[in-house]
Amino acid sequence: MNSPVLLRLLSNDFEIKLMRWALILIFAIFGYAKWFPYEAQGLVPLLSNSAILGWMHSAFGIQGASYALGVAEWTIGLGLILGIWFPRISVLASAGSVVTYLTTLTLIFTTPGAWEASAGGFPAMGGATSFLIKDAVLLAGSVVLLKHSLLTVLRNSKGNFACQNPLAPVEEHSGL
Repeated sequence: MNSPVLLRLLSNDFEIKLMRWALILIFAIFGYAKWFPYEAQGLVPLLSNSAILGWMHSAFGIQGASYALGVAEWTIGLGLILGIWFPRISVLASAGSVVTYLTTLTLIFTTPGAWEASAGGFPAMGGATSFLIKDAVLLAGSVVLLKHSLLTVLRNSKGNFACQNPLAPVEEHSGL
């Protein structure tokens, strides 16, 4: 099966571009929502029970915490856009995305009612769990994008990693 379309798809990194733009879209629309009271109120049970984010309401207030998260999400999204041209920025933004989704996944364990007691608890999702569990896929995509960004930076850098494959054995690297 030598379809030109298939060969073209297999010979480029379209899945990386797709993941990047999917993450940009997610950060853009979720960041936008943070500017409205309905979203700030929706975050109250999630943030107030979080060991990682619980401090935000006392530091910024309910709406202020939502604003802060929105700014963080837009900053990561902008970094992912700039990362198209600047791989080092992509590394930072991708790492921010990884941290974001690791953090939101912890909310499953700290938010009351995460597992539906009337159905026997785990694995029956309750409350916000069904909304948050999708972040496992976004975390995986963020890790893939981070890896790609790191490899791009290593391939583009001068010196010890100026070879086609930065993960090749040491003897393949020039100058080592």
